[in-house]
Amino acid sequence: MLTWLRRTFITGFFVTVPLAVSLIALVWAFRLVDGASAGLSERLFHVHVPGLGIAAAMLVLLGVGMLARNVVGRRLLARGEHLLLHVPVFRTVYQPIKQLMAAFSPDNEYGFKHVVMVDDAHRGMVLGFMTKEFTVDLKDGTREEMVAVYVPTNHLYLGDITICRKDRVTFPSLTVEEGIRIFLTGGMALPDGVRTEHKHD
Repeated sequence: MLTWLRRTFITGFFVTVPLAVSLIALVWAFRLVDGASAGLSERLFHVHVPGLGIAAAMLVLLGVGMLARNVVGRRLLARGEHLLLHVPVFRTVYQPIKQLMAAFSPDNEYGFKHVVMVDDAHRGMVLGFMTKEFTVDLKDGTREEMVAVYVPTNHLYLGDITICRKDRVTFPSLTVEEGIRIFLTGGMALPDGVRTEHKHD
């Protein structure tokens, strides 16, 4: 009976805590954004409207996204970013954050493109994210297709870069989002079965 109680309690603990932490984080983020624009609803409607700050933030993000997808808007944003990067403190903070966020963007040329497994002679199959495909001109005049693979070693923001031939890379049937979840859970989010294939195009 005591063993059953202990196991049931531990199971409940590990199910409840992640859920509670996630809900608390969502409530905290909601209150933070909503509180920052608390005066907006009073000025517009003379009454506090919960959630108006969230809606306003989403509209602003949507507007910036529409601007960034436009050729003229993209140039304006690039020009503004170029000017801000001349500010020393801003440049130090902004550039690493932008590079990290760009890695998770599916529309970004320099983001994580695919989840891959690299056949490593010493470590076996290593899971990582392909970040670049390129060619190397060899001494014999031939070209070798290569890939750059980012292998996280500390959550996602620290890791190793592995350069290898493309034929040593296997592409599992995992999305980038699933790959991120696998690393954040220490491999526990790996599915029971994964299909793999080699891509030569």
